Amino acid sequence: MSFSSKSLGSKTISRRGFLRFGAAGVASLATSNALAQPAPSFQLADLRGTLNASTHSVRPHKTRDQTGALQQALERTAREGKVLFLPAGTYKVGRLTLPSGCCLVGVPGRTRLVFTGDETLIVARDARHVQLQDLELDGGKRPISEQFRGLLDLTQVTDLTLRGLTVRGSTASAVALEACGGTVSGCTLSGAADAGLMSMNASGLTILNNAVHDCANGGILVHRWSKGADGTHIRGNRIERIAARDGGTGQNGNGVNVFKADNVIVADNSISDCAFTAIRGNSASNLQIRGNTCLRSGEVAIFSEFAFEGALITGNIVDGAAVGISITNMDHGGRLSVCSGNIIRNLVNKAPYAPEGLAFGIGIQAEADTSVTGNVIENAETIGMVVGWGPYLRNVIASQNVIRQTPIGMAVSVAQGAGTAMITQNLFENTKDGAIVAHKWATPVSGDLTESGAEQWPRLTLRDNQRINAPAVPI
Repeated sequence: MSFSSKSLGSKTISRRGFLRFGAAGVASLATSNALAQPAPSFQLADLRGTLNASTHSVRPHKTRDQTGALQQALERTAREGKVLFLPAGTYKVGRLTLPSGCCLVGVPGRTRLVFTGDETLIVARDARHVQLQDLELDGGKRPISEQFRGLLDLTQVTDLTLRGLTVRGSTASAVALEACGGTVSGCTLSGAADAGLMSMNASGLTILNNAVHDCANGGILVHRWSKGADGTHIRGNRIERIAARDGGTGQNGNGVNVFKADNVIVADNSISDCAFTAIRGNSASNLQIRGNTCLRSGEVAIFSEFAFEGALITGNIVDGAAVGISITNMDHGGRLSVCSGNIIRNLVNKAPYAPEGLAFGIGIQAEADTSVTGNVIENAETIGMVVGWGPYLRNVIASQNVIRQTPIGMAVSVAQGAGTAMITQNLFENTKDGAIVAHKWATPVSGDLTESGAEQWPRLTLRDNQRINAPAVPI
């Protein structure tokens, strides 16, 4: 690809061509085989607006700490509005501070910053327009100072771009952000002793197309100190093998954890092998969880819990969990949700802790001001769907769902204080202990209500539900 009528080898390039192609493309071309041929070499620093770090005595593969020289080069390029290009190689760095306006670009897969053990690797405070691109950041499992939460630790960066980074070996989180906005995209975050990415009090943050794997306590965490608008978008990420090293009953071990952050979208992610939950919203209002694939979750695959108002959970695939989707905690103000168009299967009666009340092995749980429609639930070891829990039932519609191969198709609460539920046009197949069974807490108190007995509870409306028995289909 050419930028102008002249070749790259001539070191001539138009400003318009450079802007159209972008610094990343130029850096990539600089290392291509074509440019490696015996011809005048192309250097990114030859371009207007770009400075090669080697001109500031920043040299790869040296044993000495490069922090001072690299810091000076960053500050100069930030002042002058230039890009700092860091050639391929390994650089030893500790507590590199990113100034406002800096842009540091490396060679994909070949520019490596190794933590020396001085506090943390890279920090930024109260900065604007910070960009890091195509760098490998290696913590080497060296201790990070307690005042920092991540190997890359950034606070109040209003326009942040992290693109194409590989961050590994952090003894805290890989990336820790506070009060930041911007984009984290195309990054690989692995081997962190806490979370892959921790964001606190974000403002307009987008977390896009990243790979997060083998982290000790969490994948992508979007939290706030107090409940409020956040608006983070978490889309297209691959999250795998997230442990819960620090234990608990759900605060750790989640692929995506949204806590007290409102207006967040979690969409089109592939999440597998999390110790607890693939996607957990805790006190997160106006939360959208859509189009995600959640495999082999240790507890609840998709959870909207505690003091939330507004959850849209639609078009997700859950395969393997203790509970598929849980929309609960009416007693803490959890209410107002739609759960539709999800495929949920292979729910087992096993979780990281002992159950309280009902056993595990449940497809969907819902309690207050919720519409549960058009879902398919298959192979739940205990109950396909639980509508209400004790007195915590109000205004739930369960309609046009397919529930098959589970002992009880649907459990609906008729305990004292339980409110209204409308259960219509559901299809139940191979529910040997009943299609719809009334419960008082964990205790069944009726036979199959699709056959008789529903009139005992005037707050229940049952209509046009069908139960069939058929040869089981191998799973």
